[in-house]
Amino acid sequence: MNIVIIGGGLAAAKATEELRTRGHSGDIVVVAAEPHRPYERPPLSKGVLLGKEEPSSAYVHDEGWYDEHDVELLTGTPASAIDLDTCHVVVGDRRLPYDRLLVATGAVPRRLPTLDESGADVRYLRTMDDATALRADLSGSILVVGAGWIGLEVAAAAREAGAAVTVVESAPLPLGAVLGPELATVFADLHREHGVDLRLATSPESVDHTDGRTTVRLSDGHELHPDLVVVGIGAVPDDRLAAAAGLATDNGVLVNSRLRASDPHVFAAGDVARQDHPLLGPIRVEHWDTAIHQGRHAARVMLGEDAAYDRQPYFFTDQYDLGMEYVGHTGRGYDEVVVRGDRASRVLTALWVKDSRVVAGMHLNDWDAIDPIRTWVGRPATPQLRDASIALADVPLVD
Repeated sequence: MNIVIIGGGLAAAKATEELRTRGHSGDIVVVAAEPHRPYERPPLSKGVLLGKEEPSSAYVHDEGWYDEHDVELLTGTPASAIDLDTCHVVVGDRRLPYDRLLVATGAVPRRLPTLDESGADVRYLRTMDDATALRADLSGSILVVGAGWIGLEVAAAAREAGAAVTVVESAPLPLGAVLGPELATVFADLHREHGVDLRLATSPESVDHTDGRTTVRLSDGHELHPDLVVVGIGAVPDDRLAAAAGLATDNGVLVNSRLRASDPHVFAAGDVARQDHPLLGPIRVEHWDTAIHQGRHAARVMLGEDAAYDRQPYFFTDQYDLGMEYVGHTGRGYDEVVVRGDRASRVLTALWVKDSRVVAGMHLNDWDAIDPIRTWVGRPATPQLRDASIALADVPLVD
């Protein structure tokens, strides 16, 4: 059985690894558009950007792994077409036959044309080359557009590098869509305490770059003069190749609970996959953990396993001296947040409850809490859960 994997990220790497671990002896070709072997992205906005890790630390496998496992790795060679009728992928002048195809093309940054076309020094952080270039330029005055995870991690790295940082966010709070007003203020306070000029409920309205000077006029009327602008306003799935081939797409490649696309020979995993999740409904998750586990799961299903992917989303962030891990999803809303711990010291856990059931949980700087949080997500919330005198791990569970 010939397997072709389109993508050079974590989902592609983990799918390849799982195929060989599970004993698949057929041909595997990995088609990576970037000139690098597959790597993971979280270090790019964390250790690499902070200068604490080298870009090479992000590689999933060492340089010889692909040859040692008889995997053909094509780097710097983007696929140009998928032929569903003949089961081929077009790469340059080659036509790669497949019995199973995994689309793991990831996502691309959402862009701001007004800034891109202004002539100002505008950056996006998505690739290893982006991170390397940005790390060298974290100085002077930096404007970060967007107070999501990437924007705030860039702001933290820039402040630690000594840059003057302004963050502009159109929403009334950073991370408000994920954390809600109950917890989003924690991150707003954190960045202000570290000297970030956090401008909320405003956005860039116009940009002028004349004689080497950039002027960004905000919708609230204020003007900023940054040396460098970093845009972090989210990402969009790179489903162009899949859509052109005729696969069903809608904010990503549509896959069923088993990660199978609309064509029976094709699967998708990672940032590009919009899955019919058995617990959460249609969802697309752009996080490291999902790329790992969806990649592995897709590999097993390609080899004949018949199981739904039902893992809850997980992500983490490190900003200054704050570490956070989050499990679950609040996309359908929530009724209350149960907070256990001390907001002032930023050592706490939080559980989001909807219809008397825990739908998500998070800890700040409480590393022993992640396993109990995983256990609680999806279970009924009990009165004891609100009793902070009882450790979360000791609260009796109810199925």
